[in-house]
Amino acid sequence: MGVVARPSRDVALLFTTRSLRLFAYGFLAVVLVLYLSEAGLSEGRIGLLLSLTLLGDTVLSLWITTRADRIGRRRMLLLGAGMMVAAGLLFAATTSFWVLLVAATIGIISPAGNEVGPFLAIEQAALAQTLPAKERTRVFSWYALAGSFATALGSLCGGLLSQGLQGRGFSPLHANRAVVLGYAVLGAALLLLFTRLGPSVEAPPTGRVHHRPSFLEPGLGLRGSRKVVLRLSSLFALDAFAGGFVVQSFVAWWFHVRFGADEGTLGAIFFGANVLAGISALSAGWLAGRIGLVNTMVFTHLPSNLLLLLVPFMPTLPLAIGVLLLRFSISQMDVPTRQSYTMAVVAPDERSAAAGVTGIARTIGSSIAPLAAGPLFAVPALASVPFLLAGGLKIVYDLLLWRDFRRVKPEEERGP
Repeated sequence: MGVVARPSRDVALLFTTRSLRLFAYGFLAVVLVLYLSEAGLSEGRIGLLLSLTLLGDTVLSLWITTRADRIGRRRMLLLGAGMMVAAGLLFAATTSFWVLLVAATIGIISPAGNEVGPFLAIEQAALAQTLPAKERTRVFSWYALAGSFATALGSLCGGLLSQGLQGRGFSPLHANRAVVLGYAVLGAALLLLFTRLGPSVEAPPTGRVHHRPSFLEPGLGLRGSRKVVLRLSSLFALDAFAGGFVVQSFVAWWFHVRFGADEGTLGAIFFGANVLAGISALSAGWLAGRIGLVNTMVFTHLPSNLLLLLVPFMPTLPLAIGVLLLRFSISQMDVPTRQSYTMAVVAPDERSAAAGVTGIARTIGSSIAPLAAGPLFAVPALASVPFLLAGGLKIVYDLLLWRDFRRVKPEEERGP
């Protein structure tokens, strides 16, 4: 990998599973709303379905991540992969809203092309325990880069596959259904990879034996870190709620309706966007080493949100693409720094629970917004509003984060 001096086999596997999973998310997200629309669902029902997809992920992921350190991280990753396969198969098998509703609730699908489910929290905890504190942010940056490049390639491949099948005479519905089925196949490959993980990914023995985090247990497996994790969670939920107005599936649909962009063009747009996002994430470790994790999170996120506000005001497709790509070139520098910061300010045997709780907070936030975004995107006069809401709320998040945490330093940033 080139990210640590002697990467273990399990670290390499975690990078591989991250890449395959994000490829699958990008592969599906670029056509998901188009597929549901072609299946006869209204914009309101699509918004409801996407919200329930994320809410279902929230409940199941919270149960999984708060037990992972005790029951076994590998076992819980396998369970999550099985949920991906189930969701893909059910979405491909039917256009019935009620069956899709069940699949959305019990399965794992990412409307935004970003991480959902229990995977990220458990993988972060496994990586953090194998790394020195000073290496953590840099490795997390490479980890984010791997995911962004994989999402980019998945978006490109999903769009090109759909367009290619339509060029061979398939209807848009059947072409996009093939993409959905491909998502299930990728989930099955992920499941096989997780079976290869070894014991180094598991929690330290003290965490497994003496602490038993539970969905029903007060604190959700958190003890000394509870206060800081809950505050971070509330802020991350606000950021994710804002992002839920402009999930990749909805933005792809907006480009399709506003400018007539086809599936191949959409795939190319989000390929470029995610490549730029990955590059921006890679530079986060270097910048954080100079100005600190919190400052990096805030001072790169603010300008990206200003650019997000400008996207709907662009009069042509090339200009809209240009502003979107410029935004993605700096938008993801907060991702590895946010993940590294969370791991740094909690106890080692609380990392899976902390990553799980903050991740679930983000999922809850992002799951609510599509309920409002769907109807807004459906009305041409209001189609710009989700971009404005997203950009404005994200700026509020940045300011609150800097106010509350600029003085809370991780170990590697404290003076001697």
